[in-house]
Amino acid sequence: MRIGNLEGRAVLIADGSALDVAHASSGAFGPSSRAVFERWDEFREWAQAQDPAQGEPFTPEQLGAPVPHPPQVFGIGLNYRDHAVEGGLALPEEPMVFTKFPSSITGPHAQVRLPSDRVDYEVELVVVIGKGGFGIAAENAWDHVAGLTIGQDLSDRAVQFRDQPPQFSLGKSLPGFAPIGPVMVTPDEFKDPNRLTIACRSGDATLQDGTTADMVFPVAELIARLSAVVTLLPGDLIFTGTPAGVGAVQDPPRYICPGEVITSSIEGIGQMRTTFILGE
Repeated sequence: MRIGNLEGRAVLIADGSALDVAHASSGAFGPSSRAVFERWDEFREWAQAQDPAQGEPFTPEQLGAPVPHPPQVFGIGLNYRDHAVEGGLALPEEPMVFTKFPSSITGPHAQVRLPSDRVDYEVELVVVIGKGGFGIAAENAWDHVAGLTIGQDLSDRAVQFRDQPPQFSLGKSLPGFAPIGPVMVTPDEFKDPNRLTIACRSGDATLQDGTTADMVFPVAELIARLSAVVTLLPGDLIFTGTPAGVGAVQDPPRYICPGEVITSSIEGIGQMRTTFILGE
């Protein structure tokens, strides 16, 4: 099941068609995605009986963030082995957690302003929580996942590292610094949701190319460890970390330029394109 946000309304997507959730359910669900997540188990049962191909045609550019107003947004640092190696850092023994403030969320075809000449790209698998909870066991964690989507954990390194200690949350939460999309895909759609190819490109140049199997803390363990401290809520997002290839560790560093278009892709989900323009 593929769930999207078409011009502010929750839709089911298949074969280039979008079925409006509120209309198809006679108002039982939707029209916002928040209403869907608040009754996730009921919605999932209803949605599985629908045929999204009976919906209306749409263009990818019409899609917004599949979860436009998440209650909480968690980020995980150094969660890929190859990323830790490229930075010369030891693998963490506990997840390195920060937040991206929800106001940074934008959609899969966004224009993002560059506030400095040190903005970095980080393609990430993003987990969407369907059923919240506290103290979720790792063996039950996937039961709490509504779906998976693509994210960019954009980072203004000028803000992030302008003083000590670093300001991870602020440097990663400027307007538009959390593009997600193009859709949210439920876990049952994947042969193995723990092993997905993930990539980031600029034009013909490959910037990042990895697999989510390289995570230090896989999805289920992240959910267990986060929920041991924080109550997870329906619609929460977890940015699960990025593979090797980020710009800040290149020699010389490779940051995003005005006019650049970054394409982010994950197997089984699709791709999103983010265009960068000069800030004001």
